[in-house]
Amino acid sequence: MDLKTRMKAYARDLGVDLVGVARAGPTPFAAQYEEWVGAGRAATMAYLARPDAIEKRRDVRSLWSEARSIIVVAMNYYAGEHPPLDDRPRGRVARYAWGEDYHEVIAERLHDLLEFLNQEAGQPVRGKIYVDTGPVLERAWAMQAGLGWIGKNSMLIHPRLGSYLFLGVLLVDLDLDPDPPFPFDHCGTCTRCIDACPTGCIRPDRTLEAERCLSYLTIERREEIPEDLRPVIGDWLFGCDICQEVCPWNQRFARPTTELAFQPREGIARMLLEEVLQMDEGAFRARFRRSAIRRAKWRGLIRNALVIAGNLRAKALDSWIQAWRKHEDPMLQEHAEWAMQQL
Repeated sequence: MDLKTRMKAYARDLGVDLVGVARAGPTPFAAQYEEWVGAGRAATMAYLARPDAIEKRRDVRSLWSEARSIIVVAMNYYAGEHPPLDDRPRGRVARYAWGEDYHEVIAERLHDLLEFLNQEAGQPVRGKIYVDTGPVLERAWAMQAGLGWIGKNSMLIHPRLGSYLFLGVLLVDLDLDPDPPFPFDHCGTCTRCIDACPTGCIRPDRTLEAERCLSYLTIERREEIPEDLRPVIGDWLFGCDICQEVCPWNQRFARPTTELAFQPREGIARMLLEEVLQMDEGAFRARFRRSAIRRAKWRGLIRNALVIAGNLRAKALDSWIQAWRKHEDPMLQEHAEWAMQQL
């Protein structure tokens, strides 16, 4: 077997579900990305619009001049449906955060893959690893490497796995034969994801209005959640899976992951709001060690829990909401006040 074939076989031994190779060069869809950023659709995520970051996204060789090939991997994280409700107020967590932090898990696998190449290539191989941690358009490169197509909800979709996929990128200074780009768009005339989005944030050009996306609002946004959007958050505590749940490709082909690191942690999929509202920052860090939920920060998770408590009219949480009305943080005070008004 040639080196690329052996590399792919080793990646599968590491638990990677999909792996493909693209040639380092200009980034597919870079122009669309720049248009999206230029139109202000990144909301408060200013780091996405920095001129140096835009330049690096245009061509991975601007990020690392010695890059010759781009290895893209995908790992299935689907872990089943949310557990049934009971009579206690709870908030839903997006499936990608049920297990261990994917950034760390995939980075570890890519380190192993780079070490394999060093042993098998007959020459030293240097590499750079990116798992949502740098100016790399992972979905564009995944499509270029043949791993799937970018759906109308902006997610990468594979015809046999669906879209519950984590992506990672390994740049190497080694020439590997590129795989052909994924050739088809299988969304057709389907608009289920667009129709199901509670805020209508999915645009016709396969991008999102970030400022209205529930995942942005509950994870990336650091300020108050706009009052008109609080009711549509429903019971989503962290992230949102709606556009993936309604996708026919997931309904037909999503299968439970066998990766132990992505199995649900106890009590995470539907978190007790009382548990969240009792957390101080130390408890938050301990509870979510090696968890993607850390991304929301302690303050953001408390804010989200207060919104859900109001949406659920959770009178059982009255004493905790009252306590947050007296907190020194004006944003948390205001969200607690809003929750009390809903009660």
